[in-house]
Amino acid sequence: MKKSLFFLLLFFAFTTKAQYAPQWSSLDQRPTPAWFEDAKFGIFIHWGLYSVPAWATLSNADGFGSYYSEWYWERLNNSKLKIHKEFVDFHQRVYSGKPYQEFAHDFKAELFEPSKWADILENSGAKYVVLTSKHHEGFTMWPSKYSWNWNAGDIGPRRDLLGDLTKAVKSKGLKMGYYYSLYEWFNPLYKTDPDKYIEERMLLQMRELVDQYEPDILWGDGEWDKPTKDWKIEPFMAWLFNESKVKNHIVINDRWGSDTRSKYGSFYTTEYADVSKVKFTRPWEECRGIGESFGYSRNENLEMYSSAEKLVHMLVEIVSKGGNLLLNIGPRADGGIPVIMQQRLAEIGAWLKVNGEAIYGTRALADAPKVDNVFFTEKGSDHYLIATDWRDVIETSWAKKPKKVSMLGVDSPVKFEYKGGKLRVIAPHLTPKTNPCQYAWAYKIEY
Repeated sequence: MKKSLFFLLLFFAFTTKAQYAPQWSSLDQRPTPAWFEDAKFGIFIHWGLYSVPAWATLSNADGFGSYYSEWYWERLNNSKLKIHKEFVDFHQRVYSGKPYQEFAHDFKAELFEPSKWADILENSGAKYVVLTSKHHEGFTMWPSKYSWNWNAGDIGPRRDLLGDLTKAVKSKGLKMGYYYSLYEWFNPLYKTDPDKYIEERMLLQMRELVDQYEPDILWGDGEWDKPTKDWKIEPFMAWLFNESKVKNHIVINDRWGSDTRSKYGSFYTTEYADVSKVKFTRPWEECRGIGESFGYSRNENLEMYSSAEKLVHMLVEIVSKGGNLLLNIGPRADGGIPVIMQQRLAEIGAWLKVNGEAIYGTRALADAPKVDNVFFTEKGSDHYLIATDWRDVIETSWAKKPKKVSMLGVDSPVKFEYKGGKLRVIAPHLTPKTNPCQYAWAYKIEY
C-alpha cells in the first residue's frame, strides 16, 4: 500500500504541469539555489556502527580507500587482497570474530550533545552540515519506518540522532543535509530482489528523510552498482524539485547512478582530489577528511592529519576555482568529537572570522592572473587577492586601476601602485600583535 501510494503521488506530480520532467535533461535545467555557491564551506560527518571498531589499515594498496574505516564491514568479507586480510586479522585479534551486526549494541552515543556539536560546527565558519544518514552498512541514524531493528531508534542509542542534530544545527542558522547510500552491502533484499529493495526501502527512506526532516542537501552515494534508470532516481528527483516541501532550496550532488558523476546534479563532487587540476563550469564540491579516513580511525597518526594551514590553503584554492570544501569529521562511537578535529575546525573558524568576506558569497574571478600562491575571488564590483604565503610586495597583471586596496583585518589602507596594466601591492607593516591572522592574507580591491 505504501509503495503504491508513493508512486501514485509521483504520477500525480508528473501529470499536473510539473515544471521538471523525470529526465536528467529536464531536471538539470533547474538552477542551483544560490545559497550553496555562497556558502563555500561545509562539514561532512561520518558516524555510524563503523565508529565502534574505528580502525583501518594505513595503506591504500588497493587504490580504493583501504584507510577508510567506514568500509570495515565490507573489508571483513572481502579479504581477497592482502591489505583486506589486515582487517580480518585485526578483527579476530581484538573482537574474536564477533559478528559486525553486534556493534549496534556498542554504538551508544552516550556523550552525544547536539548543542555542543552545533557550537563547534558554527565556530568553524561552516555554513552547512552533511550527516551520514545511512552508510553502505544500512544502519539508519534516524528511527526509519523502513528499517526494523537496524536503526538508532530501535537499538544502540535508542534515539533519533539525525533529528536531534538537525534541530541543533538549524537553530544556529546553518543549512542541514544528509548523505544517503543507495545500495547496502549485505541487505538480503538488495542481494535477491534489487527492484523490490529500491521501491520498498531506498525510495521510501529518501522520501521519509525529506518529508520528516526537510533537508537543504540530499547527498547520494553508493550509486556505482547501477545506472540511474535502474535506481529509478529521475522520478524521485522530479517529485523532489516539483512537489516536496524543500523544492525551492534543496540541492543534490552528482552521485545517483554509475552514469551520473560529473554529469548531472545541482553540483559535482570530487574526493581527495588534486584541486589544482579540477576544472568545472558547474558548481562543485571537494569532500575529504582532516585525516585519511572519513569515519574515525584509531589507527591514524598525527602526520596523517592535515594542518590548519594546509586546510585553509585548500579552502582558498577551491573557492578561487568556484568550488566548495566539504571537510569531514569522524566522531567517536560515544558521540565525542576527537579533540584534534575540534582544534582544526576552531583554527579554520578563526581565519574565516577575519577573511570570510573574501570567501563567502564570492565567485571565481574570470580570467584571473596566474601568480604562484596567490588566488583571486570576486563579489559584486569588489575583487579579492588572497596570498597563501607572506609577500612584502605582490605584483600581478591587472585590467583596471583600483581606487583603494586594503587588507582584511587591518584598519589602515594598503599602499599600491598601478602602471601599464600592472598592479603592485605593498604589504602593510605588521607586528605579531597587529597581524590579523595566520596561514593566508586577503586584500580587498575596490573601484
